[in-house]
Amino acid sequence: MSEAAGDQAAHRDPFVLVHGAGHGGWCWVRVARLLRAAGHEVFTPTLTGLGERAHLLTEDVGPATMVQDIVAVLENEELRDVVLVGHSFGALVALGVADRVPHRLRRIVLLDGLVVEPGASGFDGVPPDVIEERVASAKASPTGLAFGPSPATVFGLSDPDDLAWVDRRLTPHPLRSYTESFGLRDPLGKGVPITYIRCTDPPFHTLLAGQAIARREGWEWREIATGHDAMITAPEATAAELLR
Repeated sequence: MSEAAGDQAAHRDPFVLVHGAGHGGWCWVRVARLLRAAGHEVFTPTLTGLGERAHLLTEDVGPATMVQDIVAVLENEELRDVVLVGHSFGALVALGVADRVPHRLRRIVLLDGLVVEPGASGFDGVPPDVIEERVASAKASPTGLAFGPSPATVFGLSDPDDLAWVDRRLTPHPLRSYTESFGLRDPLGKGVPITYIRCTDPPFHTLLAGQAIARREGWEWREIATGHDAMITAPEATAAELLR
């Protein structure tokens, strides 16, 4: 690589990819590889209480903890002009980060993201039957702090190897992160440009309320014909959308 090409690659926007409920930074491995091949720095942090950090779950882990997880990455890595991507539940984290440090972000991408009104909790954005199921799951758990993961089939996966890979890596998700407000303020995203990418095949109906908010807010709207875990089922298409 020439010196000029190296400088150009060094100045490409860094990506910070935030996973959804029950997942961890591991779920981005295929997309991260493609983004790095395109010359970008890529960070795939795992939120406290999940993935390889599941052992850190306490009753204090909630929205503020998870927003700080990502803010800490941005600040400690001294990142600017960040493309912050939030998948599913991770959309709430991304919007919370925008409230805290909008000056570090170039744009936000919500990949089939959960969106709620300013001041609302995550449970305000999902159907009542989902709330009931997750609360019951948490109450039945040994600590009462987390609800069990959904089977990988729920996320639009069908490949047997992918299903096995995801099922064995999913972890319980901290209940408090859904019952407590992220404290999002109006306007959502604090003025940072937002793109919403909807996964359409099959659609993840749990997110319909949030998608209506995205439409109302006039955010850029795109679609990918794949399931909810697009970073696993369609990494090339997902990376292409993030690089647009």
